[in-house]
Formats: sequence, C-alpha cells, structure tokens
Amino acid sequence: MSGVLLLPNEYWLSLQITPQDVENLHNVLFERETPLAVRDLCAEFIESRIKMERASAEKKRKSSARNFLPKEKYQIGDELIFPALDWQHGLVTALRVGVNPTVHNFDVLTVEMDDHSERLFAANLESHFLNEAPIPEPEQDEMNPVLILNEHGPLIEKKLEAAFTQDEGLVKIAGRWFPRALLIDIGQGQLNLAEAVLDVSAGEPLSTEALIKDIELPAGINPRLAEFSVNYALQCDDRFDEVGPAGKVLWCLHRLEPDHVRETPLPLRYSEIEHDRENLSPAMLNLEAQLDDELTPTNENDSREDISSITIPLIYPHLRAGTLPISARARKLFPTAYETSRVRFTLVDGKTKQRMPAWVVLNKGYVFGLREWYKTHQLIPGSLVQVRRGEEPGEVIVEVKSQRSSKDWVRTVLVGKDGGFVFAMLKQAISAEFNERMTIHVPDFKSLDPVWEKKQSFEDLVLLVMRELTKSNPQGHVHAQELYAAVNLVRRVPPAPIFSLLATSPAYKHVGDLHFRLNEDLA
Repeated sequence: MSGVLLLPNEYWLSLQITPQDVENLHNVLFERETPLAVRDLCAEFIESRIKMERASAEKKRKSSARNFLPKEKYQIGDELIFPALDWQHGLVTALRVGVNPTVHNFDVLTVEMDDHSERLFAANLESHFLNEAPIPEPEQDEMNPVLILNEHGPLIEKKLEAAFTQDEGLVKIAGRWFPRALLIDIGQGQLNLAEAVLDVSAGEPLSTEALIKDIELPAGINPRLAEFSVNYALQCDDRFDEVGPAGKVLWCLHRLEPDHVRETPLPLRYSEIEHDRENLSPAMLNLEAQLDDELTPTNENDSREDISSITIPLIYPHLRAGTLPISARARKLFPTAYETSRVRFTLVDGKTKQRMPAWVVLNKGYVFGLREWYKTHQLIPGSLVQVRRGEEPGEVIVEVKSQRSSKDWVRTVLVGKDGGFVFAMLKQAISAEFNERMTIHVPDFKSLDPVWEKKQSFEDLVLLVMRELTKSNPQGHVHAQELYAAVNLVRRVPPAPIFSLLATSPAYKHVGDLHFRLNEDLA
C-alpha cells in the first residue's frame, strides 16, 4: 500500500509559488544571514513543501470524518475516509437501496472523492472482509527531496527566480539572493574610495574582498554580509561593472574597459540582411554549423552536444578585430556570468603557456584580446585556431598548430587605389595550419578599409566577389565556403544570407557538392 503522502510528478510540474513560500524562504535567509543561490533555496523550498503536504495529509487523516466500514449505515452529507484507498476523503452525495439476489438489505453510496471523481460503495453490509480487517496505520512516505531536486529542480528554480524578482524585499547579486533589510548602508564616500582603488588598478578587475580593505567599513560586521552589501552598492552605481565569471565576483570601472569590449568592433558589425533559412539545403546547414559563426542562430542539437574542444577557421573580421567568435558550440568552452554580459577571464597559449587577459562579450558573441597573439603567430584569414577548456575555472586554452614556415601558393587579395580588388594565386609565407577553402592572404589590412566604406548592395557585392573568385579557378566553380570567406573580406555577413542567395538567385547555378558557377546570362 502507498504511504500517506504521494506527490506525483504533476504536482511539481504545475505548482505555483505562493506568498507563503516566499515568506518561508525570507525566514531561511534571515536565520542564516548568508546570501544563497536559488539552487540552495530550491532545496529548502522542496523540504518545506513536503513538510506542509505531510501536515495537511495528517490533518485530514485525523479529521472528524468517519473511517469507512461496509457494515455501517451512512447518510447523504456524511464525510468519509477510506484507509484502503491511501486515506482518500469523500462526501456521500447520494444513497439508494442495493439490488442483488445473493445479498439482502444493503445500501449503495455515491461518493464524491477529493479529486472530484465519483465512486460507488456498498454499505449496511453485515458480512464483508473489510469489516473485520484492522484499520492500517499510514506508512511513512518515501518522498526524497534530493531526487525531486534532481528531477524537477531546473523548473522550480525558474519559478522561484520569477517570484523573487517580483519581491522588493529581496536583492540579487552574482546569482545569490539576500533580504534587502539586512544590507549594510554603503555611503557615497565609500563608493568614491572604491572608484579610486580601481583607478589605481588601471583596468585590472579586483575582487570585492580587495576593495573592502580600502573602503573603511565598521568593525565587527559579518564578512559575508559586508561583501554582499558592497556588491549591491557597486551594482547600483553606473561607474562600476561586475565582470567576473559565474561563481566569482570581480569589479571594473566601465570607463577603463577596452573600447572593443564596451562597443562592438567595426569589422564585426552586421547589418541585418533579409533571408529565408528554409532555402538552405541540409548540406548548407551542415556547413553552416562547421563554420562556427557567432551570428548563426542556435538550435537544440547545439545545446545537447557536449564538447571539450573545437577548431575555428578564422575569417578576416575577427582577425582584424583581434577577436574569436563565440558560436553555439564555442560558448560551452568560455566562462559565463550570472548577470553581466562582459566577463574578464584568462586565455592560455597551449604551447608556450603564455597567459593573456581577455574578455568574453556574451551578448555580442565574441572574445576580445587576441590581436597581439595573432600577430605573433602570423595568422591569416583561414588559419585554424583550436580552443579547449582550461585546467582552471576562468581559463581557456588557445593553440595554433604551427608548421615550418614555408612559401605556399595561396589566394591573395590585391586592392587598387580606386578601391577595386582582385584575387591572385601568389606565394606567401605560411607558418600555421589553415583551411584551404577559406585562406586568403591580405598583404595590408588597411588597404581593405576603402572597400568596407563602399555602400554596395548585398546582392551586387556577392556577385562582384563571385566574379573575381571564378577568375582564379580554371573550371569557373566556387565553393560556398570560399564565397563566405571572401565576402567577409569586405563586409561582415554570416553564412545563411549568402547560402540563401546562392540557392534562390538565377545568377548562380549549383554544379554539385556546394560548388556554384555564375550564370552570366542571368547575372
């Protein structure tokens, strides 16, 4: 027999967070005087709900309702408890005389149960096995808070977050919640001292603990309470930016953050190009996923895939800006944050172990801080950069597979004084592994600036690049991947608009395996 308490999955899937639930969690925070993450509060919530439901079930069991016995006589309106049915309650709503040739003088009860269903029971029966059976004692239920947290935790956490956000009595810093009433008052003078300390650090983020040493807080304060109070005061002041990865609080002054962290670098700025993703073939979608472009929308498979490293082929905009794309796959390798969109972390060269300060700009999808590293390794558009998880939290390893420097024939872009450009196969010094289809040597980055400044339509620009690419191919064929890399020399465009244009414009003819040629009559 089941125990007195059985909370089905539906209970946790459909539950609503009540004001009483929130008040209970307020009390937990007051008692502990320690900021807690919603995951910790979720565990407290589940324990509290189970305790409440147990008390409710016990109260029902001990209510004035009568235990049902078949031998007893009942009337309409009687409240009954059914020990043999997990102690469910019911209300007698109808009564009639039973008809059965083998049984004489019994009643049939219509009972509305707790769940509003109706069931029929025989009563006024002198002979029935339940008349003599002992009334069972309720078994101890087996509700396991840990199992419930593992199975339903993420959903409950979302509901708790939503409820906490609506509660003005709670504040959240770096993923942890705390009662506003317990916060220590941090004055303007102390905030000015914090600004001065960060000024001296010259843009190097500092922990809250480091700042507290210099802002003169009263003695004898709970250290965790002091840290949370300072964090809250800094968060409310526009001068300060919290830039630590999830689980670590670091503060920086907005005005001391690199320009390309506060604003998207010019080469990475994309003006939306209208296109229909339904036009992309399975082969195009597969190629799009391999390119790891940060502007490609995510899908469910991206979130399910577990990876420890990826290899990214650089395109010109990222090389010029000194950035790496944070594609859906790459995002799993880089630090995230609870609230901020900018995260300061450390890049580590996989070979030399050189440590480089860098920034993840989550809302724009790029990592900034690799310009000098790119120059040191003499990378070009199409070079391959391997990214993998670091050995320590807040670290990411980057590595270039070097090769002995040699002269290779590679596609090279040459720009005229009039801003026109052509592609030519020339011998260039190559020192790192590269993707052959995406490699384009750029002798002088600044020479491409006038081309970027031209405001050609997207369709005209793709047509121009396609024409120039076909000249360096005897068959006149151009692969979609080559076109993507070449177009990004002169304008930031993700793969999908280019692929969609190839699939729908009569100017381009598919000749197999994502190779296209110009249909000059229609172009």
